[in-house]
Amino acid sequence: MTSSIQLENSKQLLDRASKILEKDSRIEIRELVHSLYPAETAHILEALEPEQRAKIWAVIPPSVMGEILVEVNVEVGSGLLKITDRKDLIAACENLGSDNMVDLLHVLPEPLLSQVIETIGTNNRNRFEKAQGYDEHTAGNLMSQDVLTVRADVTLDVVARYMRLRGKIPASTDSLVVVDRKEQFQGVLPLSQFLSHDPHKKVADVMDARGTGVSYRMHNRDVAKLFEQRKLLSVPVLADDGKVIGRITMDDVVGVIREEADHSLMGMAGLTEEHDMFSPVMTSAKRRAVWLGINLMTAFLAAWVIDLFEDTIQQIVALAVLMPIVASMGGIAGSQTLTLVIRGLALQQVSTSNAVSLLFKEVSVGLVNGLIWSVVVASVAGFWFHDMHLGLLLGSAMMINLVCAALSGVAIPVALDRLGIDPALAGGVLLTTVTDVVGFMAFLGLATLFLL
Repeated sequence: MTSSIQLENSKQLLDRASKILEKDSRIEIRELVHSLYPAETAHILEALEPEQRAKIWAVIPPSVMGEILVEVNVEVGSGLLKITDRKDLIAACENLGSDNMVDLLHVLPEPLLSQVIETIGTNNRNRFEKAQGYDEHTAGNLMSQDVLTVRADVTLDVVARYMRLRGKIPASTDSLVVVDRKEQFQGVLPLSQFLSHDPHKKVADVMDARGTGVSYRMHNRDVAKLFEQRKLLSVPVLADDGKVIGRITMDDVVGVIREEADHSLMGMAGLTEEHDMFSPVMTSAKRRAVWLGINLMTAFLAAWVIDLFEDTIQQIVALAVLMPIVASMGGIAGSQTLTLVIRGLALQQVSTSNAVSLLFKEVSVGLVNGLIWSVVVASVAGFWFHDMHLGLLLGSAMMINLVCAALSGVAIPVALDRLGIDPALAGGVLLTTVTDVVGFMAFLGLATLFLL
C-alpha cells in the first residue's frame, strides 16, 4: 500500500515553527529543522524575529549552515553570522559547492573573511579569487566552477569509465560539456543520449553541436531569459577565447528570477529586497524617511498648484470636494501604464523600435477611458451639485489627466531606463507628481476660465 506525503506550504510551515518555538522545546525545534530543506529553513528564519531566529540557528548543524546562509537575504544573513562560531563557518564553507561557497564568502565581513579563507584550502581559495574577477550580476559571477567536460574524439565507453573513476558528478548535471583538445567549447552531450547509445560510438557522433554556451559577461537577466526561451536546464559559461570556465544551472536562474521580482516589488516603495522584515525600528524608520521626504516635496508641489487657485476654490467650494477625483483617477490610470512598461523593460520587450507605437497605443487607451469616465463623473457631479457646467469641467479635466497619465506612464520609465536609473525605484513618485499637478491644474484652471 502506497502512502502519500502531504506537503505544507510556506505559511503552514511558519505557523508550525511558531507553535514549536512558543513551547521552547529544543528537541522539537531540532526535529523541525532536520525535517526541512535549507531553503525552507531560510524562509522561516526570514519571517521570524531575531530572538526566535537564534533559537533555530542554535540547533542547525554546520553541514547545512552554508546552504541556509546563501538562501536568506543579506541583512538576515549578517545577523546570523554574528551568532555563528568561526569553526562552524569554516565547516559550512567546506560543505558547499563552488558557486554557493563564493556567495557565502562574499557576505562575510572582515576580518572574518580573511580568517575563513586561510583555512578553506588552496582549491577553494583559488575559486574564490577567480570569482572575484567577475562583475556582479553577470554569468561569470552566477556560475559554478564545478563543470564536467569530455573530449569529442573519445568513445562513450571511455566517458563512462572516466565518470566511474571520478566517483561523483556535479549536482544538477543534465549534460556533459564537450570540448576539443584546446578546451574549446564544441557542444553538449545530454545524459539521455549518453546512456541510450552504443558505448563504442564517439562523443562527436551523438553530441548536440547546437548546444548553447554563454559569455561570462552576459547579464543575469539575459541568462534567465535564455533559459526561459530555450527551455534549458543548464548552460556552459565561456571565456573570451571560447574555453569552458563554468556552468549555470536552473536553480541558479530561479534565484535570479526571484531577485528580479523582489527588486521590482520593493523598489516601488523605495526599499530593497535585502532588507530584514524585522530590522530595528530606528533602522527601518531611517530608510523609509528618505522616500517619505521625497514624496513630501512632490506633495508640496501639488499643494502649491492648488494655492495658485485659492480665490477660485473660495468662491466655488465644490471644487475642493471634487479635486481628489481627478488626481486619483489619473494616478490609477498612470500606474497601470507604468507597471506595464516597467515589466516590458525588464523583459526587454520595449526598445527604440516599438516605444513610439506603445506610446500611441497607451495614449489611445487613455483617451478612450477618459471619454467613458468623463461622461460618468460629469453626470454624477452635475446631478450632485445641480450644476452641469461644473460636471462638464470635471469630465474635461479628467480626460486631460488620463491622457497625460498614459503619456507619462510610458515616457517616464523609458527615459529613466535610458538615463541608467531604475524605473521601478523612481517611476512611481514622478508619475504621481505629474498626475497630481496636471489634474489639479486642469480642473482648477478650467474652473477659473469658465465658471468665474
